[in-house]
Amino acid sequence: MTITNASAPTTITVKFEQIASQTADGITRISGFVRARHFVAIIDALDLEANPRAARVGRVTNAIIESIQTTPKEFPFKTKGVLLGATNYELLDRGRVRAVFVERDNEGILDGGHNTMAIGLHILRVAGVPEAKVRKVKDWASFRALWNAESDTVKQFRGELADFGKAEPAQDDELAFLVPVELIVPSDPDDVVIVHDFQSSILEICAARNNNAELVVAGKSNQAGFYEHLKTLLPQEISERIEWKTGEGGAVKVSDLIALTWIPLSLLEPMPTDEGVKPVVAPIPQNLYRNKGECLTKFDDLMRLDAVTTESGGKFELHNQRVYSALKIAANMPEVFDLIEEIFPDAYNKADGRYGRIGAVKKMNQSTRSKTSNFEGRAIPVASPDGFLYPVVYGVRELMKQASDGKIEWKVEPLQFVRDHILDIAEAYKAVVSALDWDPVRVGKAPLAYQVVTTAYQAALAKSAR
Repeated sequence: MTITNASAPTTITVKFEQIASQTADGITRISGFVRARHFVAIIDALDLEANPRAARVGRVTNAIIESIQTTPKEFPFKTKGVLLGATNYELLDRGRVRAVFVERDNEGILDGGHNTMAIGLHILRVAGVPEAKVRKVKDWASFRALWNAESDTVKQFRGELADFGKAEPAQDDELAFLVPVELIVPSDPDDVVIVHDFQSSILEICAARNNNAELVVAGKSNQAGFYEHLKTLLPQEISERIEWKTGEGGAVKVSDLIALTWIPLSLLEPMPTDEGVKPVVAPIPQNLYRNKGECLTKFDDLMRLDAVTTESGGKFELHNQRVYSALKIAANMPEVFDLIEEIFPDAYNKADGRYGRIGAVKKMNQSTRSKTSNFEGRAIPVASPDGFLYPVVYGVRELMKQASDGKIEWKVEPLQFVRDHILDIAEAYKAVVSALDWDPVRVGKAPLAYQVVTTAYQAALAKSAR
């Protein structure tokens, strides 16, 4: 196993039992069981950069651990296991697959973070790590720290079991239980087109696999009343289009709104928190596009704080005025998003670009159906991939400020400012789009895109002040 820094490709060898392979539309799925002793290599090498769910110790992980302890032989049939995604791979002998994870924020553990952490905690316990240390683990970050610190203990334990079982470890030892693992890879890792399409698809696959968790968080937040102020602050025609309650229908996912809400919320300094509790850290800019599940979870975590809301009978009432001020600003963001969605293509063209010739744009606009904006649902001339829009939308953060009383407010009227300066912003941003091969997925998750657009907004503000 080769492990490098988090930004460099990571190579591991996964040893499957009862391996199977299926291919469809340029994507190959390799699946089978992986014994816990061989699953250790996966935990050693991979973190949860690509997983939109933040794994935490709780009811879910405890139930998984109990299942491993009490019914290890039935465990692989009680869990959906772990989904991995890698750009490159090589089939070896004896059921082994060498997988290369190139873009670590997009490849790795796509689904199954709680399973991975629960399996790791079980392994630490049976390896002899003191229970007092294991009980201090509360989330993936603290688990990773303990796992790294106790790597020699785990390695020694695996060696002892291997010695006990001679050439082939005993099937009833504590690391013999099976874990269902799926690995998705491009069907031909040497074909540039297939690899490109795979990298564009993997984000959607990851989001779909984690969709149920996203719905659960959204449902809990809505039930608790965390969306009530947004419902009333938004223009009625937009509020009515949002699916606030799971299953009730709506043209707009609530996760899309909550992602935008984090733009003004991220300006709160300090972030409200309770005594003895770590402040909620705002999602990094690119996660507003690529990790809506995290945006929902962090919003739920923030709103459950005593410093933010007061609970009565299972309902929570917002009392923090700084948070309320951010929600008021957030209520303007859907209109800002739709304006950018409407005028950005033309600005890109005026900046000597050829927006309609971009592959992803052309594909979206091939249909004769009318194009409508994301939140308001009004007609727009050209449909755009979200990956191109989110950096430009996030840049609007530069038009906000935290006043001396701690509340968030606009520096300037945002809609008119965007209209006046979208060409300047497009001219700066176009270079990033082309540098990333006009791929909206790569652009939407590239920190550089957000940095360049932020700088462009700052320059536009300075220009307007002259």
